[in-house]
Amino acid sequence: MATIPSFSITRKRSYFPIYPLFHLAFIPNPNSNLHGRRFPKFHRPDLLPAAGYAEPELSVSHDGIEFWQFMVAGSIAGVIEHTSMFPVDTLKTRMQAQSAPCHSVPAGLRHAFTSILRLEGPLGLYRGIGAMSLGAGPAHAVYFSVYEKAKEYLSRGNPNNPAAHAASGVVATVASDAVLTPMDTVKQRLQLRSSPYKGVADCAARVFREEGLRAFYASYRTTVVMNAPFTAVHFATYEASKRALMEVSPDNASDERLVVHATAGAAAGALAALVTTPLDVVKTQLQCQGVCGCEKFSSSSTMEVTRAVIMRDGLAGLMRGWKPRMLFHAPAAAICWSTYEASKSFFQKFNERKKTF
Repeated sequence: MATIPSFSITRKRSYFPIYPLFHLAFIPNPNSNLHGRRFPKFHRPDLLPAAGYAEPELSVSHDGIEFWQFMVAGSIAGVIEHTSMFPVDTLKTRMQAQSAPCHSVPAGLRHAFTSILRLEGPLGLYRGIGAMSLGAGPAHAVYFSVYEKAKEYLSRGNPNNPAAHAASGVVATVASDAVLTPMDTVKQRLQLRSSPYKGVADCAARVFREEGLRAFYASYRTTVVMNAPFTAVHFATYEASKRALMEVSPDNASDERLVVHATAGAAAGALAALVTTPLDVVKTQLQCQGVCGCEKFSSSSTMEVTRAVIMRDGLAGLMRGWKPRMLFHAPAAAICWSTYEASKSFFQKFNERKKTF
């Protein structure tokens, strides 16, 4: 039986790279004479990127910052904001949650402050700060990253679009509230006078065991209803104030960036806090119900709790705590925005330096 000879085909490595050029050489030019066998010349600018061209980076946003960097900047800003202003938040919670028989006479801001110092000491102003620290970081990471992405999408290249800024803020707050609400509930209960809980872990375990998972989200709907207008007013006011302040002195805008962000943030926080105080009272009532003699509600309906507060305390009851709420949100927003913008500037410079290497 004849042996079939075997052949081995070896392809030199040097031939392979020129194959695409060889192949392109035989693509006919529609403007050439085919019968004359004229073929197009190789034009370098048509096939290679022009000088200075950079491949688009899909992971980088409109501000030159990657998505994870928005999350880190927002997380840092949120933790600093809430921890630095936590004593004022404690005063607000005490004033909003009070009701008979827990408190026979509604306390004002000064009375609430002096009573905490007298009965519990300075540390009483910081009770529950651990829960807020655990919740503020992840919640604000979601908050700012979603806001930036939504603003990039909804603005359509127009940076002066207050409707897009407001809508982006609403989308961001719905997402972040889902993260923050459980820890906010724990924080509120720890802030109450004579709170029966020993700490964050004890409070979370007892609420879950005695009331179930739904207790952590009893105020979620009210929180979203409150924070949607809060965020819309906040972001629209912030962007408008920032733009107006930068137009006052455009030559010094870069040098005074921190002052601009802090001032615009304070104005936005104060206005948004004042407008949404009634809903914040309802949220606090829902989160603290049944604790320290605070009233227990049959459902988590915002309208039912609102009617109950009006029947018990009148319309003035819905504005309880507006002073500490504004005192909290004005500096807190200034701290938050200035920290957030400073973190963004750091990451922008970091990314620019990384590209040079």
